Order: sequence, then structure tokens, then C-alpha cells
Amino acid sequence: MNKQAPDSTKSVFRRAFLIYLLSGIFAVFIVAKIIRIQFVEGDELRSEALNLSVKYIDIKARRGNIYACDGSLLATSVPRFDVHMDLSRSTISEHLFAENVDSLARCLSEFFDDHSYEEYLTRLKREREEENRYLLIGRNMDYFDLMEVREFPIFNKGQYKGGFIVEQKDRRETPFNMLARRTIGFVREDYYVGIEGAYDSLLRGTDGKRLMKRVSGNVWLPVDDQADIRPEDGRDIVTTIDIHLQDVAETALYEHLQTHEADHGCVVLMEVNTGEIKAIANLQRLEDGSYYETYNYAIGESFEPGSSFKLMSMIVGLEDKKFSLDDMVATGNGKIKYANQTMSDSHEGGFGTITIRQAFEYSSNVGISKIILKAYGNNPAAFIKGLYKMGIHKPLGIEIKGEGMPFIKSPDNNTWSQVTLPWMSIGYELRLTPMQILAFYNAVANDGRLMKPMFVKEVQYAGQTVKTFEPVVLNPAIASKSTIEQAQSLLEGVVQRGTAKNLNKAIFPIAGKTATALIAKSGGYKIDGADYNASFVGYFPANDPQYSCIVVVNKPTKGKYYGGSVAAPVFLEIAEKVYATNLEMRQRDTLSRIDVKPASIFSKAKVVTFLYRALGITDLSVNTESENDYVRILQYGDSVASGTPSFDGGRIPDVRGMTAPDAIVVLESAGLEVEISGKGRVSRMIPSQGTPVRNGMRVKLILR
Repeated sequence: MNKQAPDSTKSVFRRAFLIYLLSGIFAVFIVAKIIRIQFVEGDELRSEALNLSVKYIDIKARRGNIYACDGSLLATSVPRFDVHMDLSRSTISEHLFAENVDSLARCLSEFFDDHSYEEYLTRLKREREEENRYLLIGRNMDYFDLMEVREFPIFNKGQYKGGFIVEQKDRRETPFNMLARRTIGFVREDYYVGIEGAYDSLLRGTDGKRLMKRVSGNVWLPVDDQADIRPEDGRDIVTTIDIHLQDVAETALYEHLQTHEADHGCVVLMEVNTGEIKAIANLQRLEDGSYYETYNYAIGESFEPGSSFKLMSMIVGLEDKKFSLDDMVATGNGKIKYANQTMSDSHEGGFGTITIRQAFEYSSNVGISKIILKAYGNNPAAFIKGLYKMGIHKPLGIEIKGEGMPFIKSPDNNTWSQVTLPWMSIGYELRLTPMQILAFYNAVANDGRLMKPMFVKEVQYAGQTVKTFEPVVLNPAIASKSTIEQAQSLLEGVVQRGTAKNLNKAIFPIAGKTATALIAKSGGYKIDGADYNASFVGYFPANDPQYSCIVVVNKPTKGKYYGGSVAAPVFLEIAEKVYATNLEMRQRDTLSRIDVKPASIFSKAKVVTFLYRALGITDLSVNTESENDYVRILQYGDSVASGTPSFDGGRIPDVRGMTAPDAIVVLESAGLEVEISGKGRVSRMIPSQGTPVRNGMRVKLILR
């Protein structure tokens, strides 16, 4: 018995010692952990704890606006609001909810008109039971709608008593809708399009920061306005786009694409001296037959240009003095075979033997290919060198992303063949974009100076200009002055005598080139069921170029497919409307057209004197007793003579050549009644002048 007691006591002590030992080890571990937390991990853990109750949120900067050259708004950020509702009992009291939920449901049903009053009521009560703290009420509401909804029952108590949560976000809008849509562009995640994408770093500004603190109910409130890092709003971009010319270009293109049921098309209007893009339209046919801007074909689509490239071929040959425009070329019956491929002219039966100038004006494939092959057949590298010298193998380097790469094949290319040179000379086996073609033709209009297409004129901030963009010259002279002058005469001849004679009806001279290019299918060109690119590129007025323009119509399907009949009319419509709305151009053109040779006139002496003095004719002597006396000026060769007409009171005065108001005064003074037909000056009188006057006699004046 006594022997067992010590053993029992030892066992208890061992157990107690073990417990104390483990407790001591655990205590040491806790102390060590406390020391580590306090002195090693303390700063990090304190920061994490702070982040659970305090955080910075971004304050979005206002994105800059995009303007047309006249200040019209092309793109702007408009505030839109999403509204949510906190239905928790900690926010909205039971009494407030019970008293007003019916009224709120009715207001929401009437305002949004998407669900019945009963459906809204059921939904609000269900979400209340589930303590939904973020129930969506409405998206993309404008400011005025927001102000109306804010006054609904319960919502009018605000966020902390009525659970009314408002989130603002900016939505990018284009006031002119489709006009220049792809050129204005957009930014979506990492997808940058048009001017919006090219100048995103300037437009987006710099976001700010706001320090927020979490309070009860998981609600975040600003800590202090002084802690905010204020955002810096984006810069505004002023483009070169003229919204009126843009409307003209887009409307003309739209109507003609519909007429020909084409797949797509584009128009670019450029200012000759500066390279400023005044209008750019790109339209794609949709399944319903309408057209919309889905892709910037003018900038991004490289294609075989066809006959518009003949100008480049001619300039290379003229610059190298390989031929002159008066040299003759035999086009035969309009067909020629190169290796195993037959090239044809569009004119059935060919043109026979014609000058090189005529070959260009008539757009003879046979004629142009023969003269280039004769000049460079033994050394095609020299032809390619001439093209490269003009710089057409390089992209224009425009700021808008997506420019198609030009492709000008060289003899060391593994696809070069016996037929490459003649086909290249007429615009095949190479690729250019409409913008690149236009820039070249613009250089010809600009006396050889190649300009970089320009889309943006200024950067502004708070209405003040902070940066101005100047025109950029890519090549000061693509060819010599004499070659450029010959190229200009060729383009004028196309309109005067060649494939674009239908543009001759314009009241101002036009220069340009038609093109009708077969679109390759399955690696070849098939005439049966062929698709075409019809285009016209040129400038106006030809005698004083102000604007250059290119029109491309892809795959017209209503029978017509030549550039002269499909694309040239679009060019003419745009050019005439530009001319009609441009007062400076009309004044310049009028002054260049005024013929100061003497001409017949019949008016008051003071009017005659003023008019002839304005025309620089100072040797005219007008002798009358009064400046209000009528004077008839008659032309004799290159001189003029004045005379004072005598009005015999017994006969009808001769008022031919007078304006209608003057003629009426003279005739009514003679006791005659007057009837007028037409506009302009008096051309004919019924009864004729010199007829005896009778009481109540009526005279009809025919004006023109």
C-alpha cells in the first residue's frame, strides 16, 4: 500500500511537469509571435488592416472633345448614370418602406414603362426580404431623368436613409452620328481606332485619387476633400474635317453606292497646299441593303489600283526622257499578248496608232504597257527605281492606325515574271491604298510637292491652343517641274477629250484619271462574272488647284462598272457642291475668268462709267447731261463707242440690252404697260421697237 503511493505521486508530478512544460513552450511561442508581429511584420499588417477600412479610388478625368475645323463638336463625353437601391433594414427603416413602397412601385412602373406596378411591388418586397443592398433600378440615365427619379418616394431621402445609390460614368457620343465615324474612331480596352485612338494619350487626361473610409453598413465615404488628388481633364483635339464638306461627300457616296448596289466605297477630299483632310467617308453595304461606316477603307484597304497608276508610269518615263507625249504608239485592235496572258483595251476594236498623250487620255492598256516595256524591258529595275524615287513604296505615316502597306514589286521578288512589267505599268501586281493614291495625285496638283495627309490642326486645353500642327512635306519634288507640267496636262486632257469627258459640264475645269480595275479571284482575273473596283482621282479647279479628291466604288452590281460612269459622277457632285459653298474659290475663279474686252451694254451713264472703270477700261468717254441719262455702249472690234439713244415719243423706244428695271422705267415713261418673261437683259420686244405707240398699249419684254 505504502509502496504504491510514491508511484502514484510520481505519476502526477510527471503529468503536471509535462503540462507546465507544454504551457511554457506555448507561452514562449506566443511571446515570440508577438515580438515578430510587433517588430518584424508589424508595418505590413498594420497597412493591411488599414486597407480593410481605408482605400483610394480613381476619379476619372473628363475625356477631351474632338472638334471639326469650324468648332463643330464631333465627339464628346456625356455623363450617364446607373441607379441602384440599398434595401437593407439598416438603411431604410421599416416605417419608411411600409408607408412608401406602393408609391415607389407605381412611380417606377410609370417612368420606365417596362414592368407593371404589381411586378415592381413584388420585386421590391422580395429584395427587401433578402436584404439586397445593390438592386439595379436603371442604367444609362441622363441627368434630367436622374433628377426626376431622385424625387420618387423613399429615394427622396437620399443614400443613407432612402438607399438611393448613383454611379456616374461618361459615355462617348458623336453628335453627327455616322459622319466620319471610323475616322473619329473610338477606344475600347486595347483597341484603338481613328483620331480617338491616335490621340488617346492627350484626350484621356490623368485620373485623380480620392481617399475613402468604410463606415458601418459597408458604406464608403470620402475621408477629406483635402486628401483628394484632383484629375486633370483631357486635351481637346481640333481636326481638319469640315463638317459641311463631310456631309456633302458622305451623302454623294451613299446615294451612288445605293444606285449601283456596290459592296463598299470611300471618298477622301484633301486640301492641295496643306494636305489637310477636309472630308473622308467609308461606307459598307449591310445585309438589309443600307450602308454604314464599319471600316476605314480609305486608309486601310490596299488594292490593285488599275489605270490610276498609269500616271506614275508616265511620270517615270517622262522623267527619264524615255519618250515624249507626241510620240506614236500602235495599239492595233486593242489586244496584245505578253507571254501566255492577253491584255485588252476597254474600247472594242482598239484605237489604232495614236500619240502617247492619246493613249493616256483614252486609258489604253495596250498603249501604256507597250511604251513602258519598250523603255524598260531590258532594265526593269530602272522603272522600279523611278517609282521608289517618288516615294510611293513607303507608307504615308499618318497618325491614324491601320494604314495599309504599299506594295511595289521589285525584280528580285520571287513572283516577278515576264508579264510583271507590262501589267505593273497599268496598275496590277502592286497594291496601294486610296489615301496613298490621292496623296500622289495631290502632289501633281501641288506642283510636285508630296504632302502628308493631315487630320489634326490643334490641341486645346480650356479653350486655349497649346499645340499647333503644321503641314508636313514628305517629298519636296516627286519629279522635275517640266515633268509635273506634262503630267498636269495629261490629267486635264482626260477630262477634256478622254475617258472622263462627262466631267466637262462643270463650270470650272477639272483634272483627273479614271480607273476600272479587275478584282482577282482565286489567284487570277476572270472576265466572266468579274468584279471591279471603279475609281476616279483628280483635283479642281485644274487651273488653280484647291482640292484633290478620290472616289472608289467596290463591286458595283447594276451593269455599270467603269470609273468614268460610276466614280466620276460622285467626284463631280462633290466638286460642284464644294465650289458652290466656297466663296473664296468662286471669287478667285471669277477673277481669273473675267474677260475685260469691251462689250455691249445699255444702262445709266453712272452705271456704265463705274463698270468700265472697274474693268480697267479708262479710254471710254461718256458725254451726257446727267449721270442718270441712258447710254448705249457698242463694241467695234477691240474698241467701244458710246451714244445717247433718242426716244421718239410717238414710237416704242428700243430698250434691248437694258436690265428689266431700266426698261420698265423707259417704257412706262412713254405711257406703255410692260409684261416681262425670263431673266437677264432685254433680248426681244413684242411689238418690236419703233412701232407707233397707241393708248393702253402693252409691250412684252423677252429677257435672257
